[in-house]
Amino acid sequence: MSIRRILITLSYASALIVSPFYGQETSKATEIGAENAQLAQRAGVWNVKETVWDSPGAVPTITTWVAERRMIGEFLEEVLEPSVGAPATQIQRIDYLSYHRIEGRWKYVSMDTRASVGMMPASSADRGDIANIHIVLEPFAIPMMGSKAGQLLSMQEVIRQTDADHDEKDQYFNLADGNGTSWLKHKYEYVRRQTR
Repeated sequence: MSIRRILITLSYASALIVSPFYGQETSKATEIGAENAQLAQRAGVWNVKETVWDSPGAVPTITTWVAERRMIGEFLEEVLEPSVGAPATQIQRIDYLSYHRIEGRWKYVSMDTRASVGMMPASSADRGDIANIHIVLEPFAIPMMGSKAGQLLSMQEVIRQTDADHDEKDQYFNLADGNGTSWLKHKYEYVRRQTR
């Protein structure tokens, strides 16, 4: 038997041995996993009430939004837009949430037009509870009024699934100003729409 024929035979044999394992890896990679399958149940259209406290103890302001959620692969995409009749100056925000099965933690990123802060990535420390996800954002700087300078802050977010038709997102800010004071800056309350 020639060397060429031996090499061809070996390459076919190795392909037959490896292909079942390769197929298994491919099918596992296309599954979104139990956590993201649960997350997919949050897809749909939601009415949102946002309450904002500009500083600890400040008088809150309330704004209403519409959130559209859909799954893109294993990511839950949320687009927050002004409700009907809202001023055109209202912001838009997009965020993505997913459970990363290899790392064993939640991953998140948010993009918001209300301030020039860039993309805001975050993650949880571990799997935790899908009904009560705690994530920590990487520190970022917010612009200061009338200045080219910014104020560094850290932020934590708690995402709660109250029931099938109600969610909450609480965002806690802590300015890097030496005070170490954390306060609830944004509270988003979601109610699922039964119809569009």
